[in-house]
Amino acid sequence: MGTVKNFEDLEIWKSARGICNDIFKIRQNSDLKSDYKLYDQMNGSSGSVMDNIAEGFERNGNREFIQFLAIAKASCGETRSQLHRALDRNYLSKEEFDLLYTKLILLSKQISSFINYLQKSVLKGTKFKG
Repeated sequence: MGTVKNFEDLEIWKSARGICNDIFKIRQNSDLKSDYKLYDQMNGSSGSVMDNIAEGFERNGNREFIQFLAIAKASCGETRSQLHRALDRNYLSKEEFDLLYTKLILLSKQISSFINYLQKSVLKGTKFKG
């Protein structure tokens, strides 16, 4: 993995940021912009993924980072559930749904893998080298 100096260097954070942008684009290009409650929930849960990765990284050690990554993973699932509602309400096409759903599944798996890596890491200090 190399030395990671900033949360912005983490691939999982970059992926989460991309998903947030994808959801914003769906809002801009559909009637999701009129469904304030659902968009607010989707924006919040997708933002929670990237924000919890960032906050966990800025904490003092692996144990807290793992806890925040678990929250980020749960928010990934929440976003997937909301994505189903957006599809059911015809705010996005099946193709758009499938693409974003696949990104969310992959991100969830990547977060799980990173949690496993941190759990096995002998480095427990304030920054993470691997």
